[in-house]
Amino acid sequence: MLLDHCTPRPFGRLLVGHDVRTAFQMGWAKLQNGALLSAAAAEEFGAFITVDRNLSFQQNKGEMPLTVVALVVPDNKPQTLAPLVPGVLRVLNSGPQNRVYVIGPPERRGT
Repeated sequence: MLLDHCTPRPFGRLLVGHDVRTAFQMGWAKLQNGALLSAAAAEEFGAFITVDRNLSFQQNKGEMPLTVVALVVPDNKPQTLAPLVPGVLRVLNSGPQNRVYVIGPPERRGT
């Protein structure tokens, strides 16, 4: 799995059972969305995880070079992202297709 520039590294540690790298670790700090996705696909990453809300609008959703998991959150703090881990793992462990999966915070149910 590849974490984009704005997804904090500690989030990757929560994705137990998956090898996670960051764009910075790969030397891709200067690559932007399309180029970053292409580089990740060329290196055969299984998925790209981002908190960039605009990525899914900027890319042609029908032609994703790899699985993209877009996290919809108000900020990118690890404590904000942690509740999304079960949803991310469900996608990653389900044999995802090369498309955009959008995961938001769990809904709160009324009492």
